[in-house]
Amino acid sequence: MENSAKENAQLFSKTIILPIDRSSSKSESSASKEKQTCCGGIKIFLGALSFVYFAKALSGSYLKSTITQIERRFDIPSSLVGVIDGSFEIGNLLIIILVSYFGAKLHRPKIIGVGCLIMSAGTFLIAMPQFFMGRYRYEIFSSSTNSTVSISPCLQDKSQIPLSVLERSQAKINAGCVQTVAIIGPIFGFLLGSLCAKLYVDIGFVDLDNITITHNDARWVGAWWLGYLIAGVLSVLAAIPFWFLPKHLPRPESRKDSSTSSEQSKFIIEDNKEHHRSYEQQVKILEMAKDFLPSVKNLFGNPVYFLYLCASIIQFNSLIGMVTYKPKYIEQQYGQSSSKTNFVIGLINIPAVAFGIFSGGLIMKKFRINVLGAARLSLGSSFFGYLLLLSLFAMGCENSDVAGLTVSYEGTKQVSSYEQTLFSECNSGCICSKSEWDPICGENGITYVSACLAGCKTSNGSGKTTVFYNCSCLGITASPSRSSSAVMGACQKGKECPKMFLYFLVISVITSYTLSIGGTPGYILLLRCIKPQLKSFALGIYTLAIRVLAGVPAPVYFGVSIDTTCLKWGSKRCGGRGACRLYDSNAFRYIYLGLTMVLGTMSIFLSIAVLFVLKKRYVPQDENITANGGRGMVSVQTRKDNFVNSDYLIQTTYWPEKETRL
Repeated sequence: MENSAKENAQLFSKTIILPIDRSSSKSESSASKEKQTCCGGIKIFLGALSFVYFAKALSGSYLKSTITQIERRFDIPSSLVGVIDGSFEIGNLLIIILVSYFGAKLHRPKIIGVGCLIMSAGTFLIAMPQFFMGRYRYEIFSSSTNSTVSISPCLQDKSQIPLSVLERSQAKINAGCVQTVAIIGPIFGFLLGSLCAKLYVDIGFVDLDNITITHNDARWVGAWWLGYLIAGVLSVLAAIPFWFLPKHLPRPESRKDSSTSSEQSKFIIEDNKEHHRSYEQQVKILEMAKDFLPSVKNLFGNPVYFLYLCASIIQFNSLIGMVTYKPKYIEQQYGQSSSKTNFVIGLINIPAVAFGIFSGGLIMKKFRINVLGAARLSLGSSFFGYLLLLSLFAMGCENSDVAGLTVSYEGTKQVSSYEQTLFSECNSGCICSKSEWDPICGENGITYVSACLAGCKTSNGSGKTTVFYNCSCLGITASPSRSSSAVMGACQKGKECPKMFLYFLVISVITSYTLSIGGTPGYILLLRCIKPQLKSFALGIYTLAIRVLAGVPAPVYFGVSIDTTCLKWGSKRCGGRGACRLYDSNAFRYIYLGLTMVLGTMSIFLSIAVLFVLKKRYVPQDENITANGGRGMVSVQTRKDNFVNSDYLIQTTYWPEKETRL
């Protein structure tokens, strides 16, 4: 009886134990050699593929870090920068179908190598405009160039004209490895962005002593092009190993019948099996075409999949828009430099996202959460994440005091957008241009758009050390004990701003972590709510929809909305509106966070609908099943999760960690 029960338990555990023939040392030796050869090839492929993921992730994140640099360098609005950012996804879409179709039929390693070379060519092309557009010019008053002679910034002779001067300056483990470097890539991408933002755009071609602006100036442009050249070189290096790999890598025998792989590993194995079927067993192209429309109908007829897809599209619109303009938001809201902003995002925010994704997977494994629990965890993550995001509305800085734009020249009242006027009685005797932006900071703590508009009569020094004196507009608010002088550059934000920035960082990190926890449960929910034979197609549709409906449009309409908050536009050399120099901090905060919150709230409601449908269609069962299917001496405790759809049943069995091995 005991032996019979043990045999039945062995069958029920679904554990396959292959007998070892110890009589043949030759077979042992050949098997060992085959295993070593196979493992060596896989390790090389894994290392090369990991480096490719690193290079791609670095390039993508570096693009995000250079958004404001590109905007200033080429005098373009945020909306157009959003189009440039969205084109990164458009490039993926143009090639993804061809690669998906031919990838399984041709030499895969070489296809990856070609892809790396194309990627490197793309990054090199992004940097090329820097070398064909001439040196960077920014608005500057002629008196702030090399001159230690006293010059009158307030031009009282019409023959003197302010100039825009050109500076004459120039598998579990495998999948874990790949996903780890895919997370490390963005960290290095933003850190590289931080380093390049510290260097002046024309470094090596100009005399840096003649540069009159600093890192915190709205006109500062870092060496944005340098990072693209570095990323391009990395992509070329990543391509090299794939030209020396065979077309097919052998798979270890010990892994072929593994029954304890994770959900993701099982999916990959099933997908590989489909690709390696013999020619006779493959479905013909015409039959596949006939099955296409029914498959689409079946997929979108699944309410859980459809609702989850809609929720994901809206949520990714929120997240992509927020991430794209986060560096710009920090710079404008808290007065931080591009270099420091990129450093903070790369060193704090990205690791928080990585840790959140890891925590979500750990929670799923630790508590063996079923599909309904995964939906709840994903919903809870989004809800608490956006709730934390709501608190950021109170953690902003007020507008800088800029005469004629945010405060009057008397410094006593706020100026609305309809009342903005850069001309006043104090500078009425000066011939000034209102289109230029060359700010100075007065001793009264107010920023003036230019020394001319501040009514300054004399100046002394050169470059960054220029000091302006006898500024008539400063005399209105200055106390008798203070001189009416000013220095180059805009005034710093208020005293409370550094504290607010610290609070923002803390909440931002916690929010990033909380939102990321729901990533893994959401992926598991997606896999378990569809038919096994439709998994590849469903994931393809999901990826395509996210890229087309979120990755492309989100940066564009976020950028258009942000442009509406601009208070002072720069001017191009050839005339016309350039990049924005000053934003309304309050309006920027409400637009940026408001759009993120509205989209996030919509996705939460759709996630609630997903959970509601799941509850109606999901029937959890806890059963005691005996080893021989009936009542017996030995029983094995199992838990079954039954997800019932209109036309099929998916049954996932969770097996105990300690399997019966005889």
